[in-house]
Amino acid sequence: MHYTVRHLTRFVYTSPVCESVMELRMQPLDVDRQRCLNFSVNVSQRARVFAYRDYRGNAVHYFDIPGQHSRLDVSVESSVDIALPPVLPAALPMDAWDEVDAVAASDDQLAWLASGPFTAPTLELAAFAAVIGLDRSLDPLTTLRTLTSTIYAQFAYMQQTTQVDSQIDDALRARAGVCQDFSHIMLALVRGLGIPSRYVSGYIAPQEHPTDRAADNATHAWMEALLPSIGWVGFDPTNDTIVGDGHIAVAIGRDYSDVPPTRGVFKGAAGSELSVAVAVTPNARAVPRRDLSPSVSWIVPPPTPADEDEAYRQQQQQQQ
Repeated sequence: MHYTVRHLTRFVYTSPVCESVMELRMQPLDVDRQRCLNFSVNVSQRARVFAYRDYRGNAVHYFDIPGQHSRLDVSVESSVDIALPPVLPAALPMDAWDEVDAVAASDDQLAWLASGPFTAPTLELAAFAAVIGLDRSLDPLTTLRTLTSTIYAQFAYMQQTTQVDSQIDDALRARAGVCQDFSHIMLALVRGLGIPSRYVSGYIAPQEHPTDRAADNATHAWMEALLPSIGWVGFDPTNDTIVGDGHIAVAIGRDYSDVPPTRGVFKGAAGSELSVAVAVTPNARAVPRRDLSPSVSWIVPPPTPADEDEAYRQQQQQQQ
């Protein structure tokens, strides 16, 4: 399937700021069955955009704006081809757990068993695992399929329930959240079973199934687990599905903290308003091009007098 993705991020400040420095992780990955054909970045302020790949293979673009500005628009457009994944078996043999343990013990996979800031084990997580009876009594693939469905059934998809920096306990207590929260919970549980797993940030095609809960034309997140004889398999607990050709992968990490779409700082005692618009267009459809009109998503008030001497303030990030 061929998709065009347009992603506009707008920062509006309550007073002029300067010395903005920002990095982007928005370019779709070239990996396995996905190929990024084109990618471009446009910045509303005068800036030269540079790029590199981090040690996980994610494309990172970055720029700085030294002069004063009251608004910053970052617009990216990408074109990507995604093939269907291979058909999975109905189940794996029970001795596949021995292969999981062997793979997990290798140096190459130790990083994918390590917790990130948002996926550290907690007492709330342990209690949830006990309630749902999570263990190794089923084969690894069946266990992951069952866990995907369980999180989908146990949690409501509700925006504004959690924040971009919420810990997993917030969603566990509320039994609600968004795709970022559900992916973090599943990652922590799967790593607790000893299966190497990773967070995937990206996009999802417009909804086609009645069970889809993630918002159309928005950033998305899911997780991947490394399974014996199969490789990396994506599981989307937000939509109770195994990842197919409608998921566009952008970056991989331990959790969201490794791969936010934007990360940056600016100098100035200003509040900020962050708004985002995303359009994912399957090219097989005759969908007219339209101007992206971002909606307000996050507002950060100006600092209090006690904070005004802070040299740099963090840019607000997008929740997935």
